[in-house]
Amino acid sequence: MSLIPTVLDSIAKVRQTREQQIIQGKITGLVPTMGAIHQGHLSLIETALKDCDFVYVSIFVNPSQFSPTEDLDRYPRTLEADLEKIQKLNTLDNIFVFVPTVSDIYPNGIPLQVSAQTGAFVQVIGLSEQLEGSTRPHFFRGVATVVSKFFNIVSPNFAYFGQKDIQQCIVIKKLVSDLFFNLQIKIVPTARDPVDGLALSSRNVYLTPKQRKHAPAVYRGLHKANTLFEHKKSASRSELIKCVLNSVEKEGSEHFQFDYICVSDKSSLLELDHVNESGAIISCAWKMGTTRLIDNIVLGAQI
Repeated sequence: MSLIPTVLDSIAKVRQTREQQIIQGKITGLVPTMGAIHQGHLSLIETALKDCDFVYVSIFVNPSQFSPTEDLDRYPRTLEADLEKIQKLNTLDNIFVFVPTVSDIYPNGIPLQVSAQTGAFVQVIGLSEQLEGSTRPHFFRGVATVVSKFFNIVSPNFAYFGQKDIQQCIVIKKLVSDLFFNLQIKIVPTARDPVDGLALSSRNVYLTPKQRKHAPAVYRGLHKANTLFEHKKSASRSELIKCVLNSVEKEGSEHFQFDYICVSDKSSLLELDHVNESGAIISCAWKMGTTRLIDNIVLGAQI
């Protein structure tokens, strides 16, 4: 068995490796990441390993999903530590880590100003403008573009995404359906801190100890909203949002600056005034100081 994961640092190496696997009829999964690997990413890889003969983990901080005012330069780049964490999974002969350069993925260059960008880009219209898209208007254009590139490079049978990024999951499922990608999207439940339930995120490292202590209040509110829905089998938008706000107020609302708390249809992401037995998604985005966090819970059947 290899002592470290096999690192493929070019598109040509990925395609050469995949060609043999395709000929042999091997099932392959893709776990796209931006690095700063944590237990949430590892749970995606572990899920993929159960389904697939081989798993490709991409590590690429994607410039096209950042705006000129966002934290691209601040985003952690920890390749050596990432490889060490993947190494601990102890099935390294089945794992390939794809680490392309920016010029590999964007041969025309990728200025952060969208008006200055050239080349092919992908948009999923109708699902990208709300929620995260309301404050980050080009975010899902960048996500859809880079994911499409990875699908074409790796040609996986399955691709794995975490429910924490619920809108991303819905956008990518629509992308795969509408563009006839020959693969299946698998959504893995959000990985959470086992003690207080905070959703695991690469951005959690930016929280101060005080902010980290307060942050789980949002999930406690989401959990209360889910309990309310499970008990009544229906609920109004205001009832559900009140569960979150009450939890935050108990913790101290001054610690939370919300971008949104939305109750959305699970397919269209349109805002709902009332949730019936078909369920919905409650999504939140908020800042604690300069650190922006997101979380959600799915009411009713999973997406």
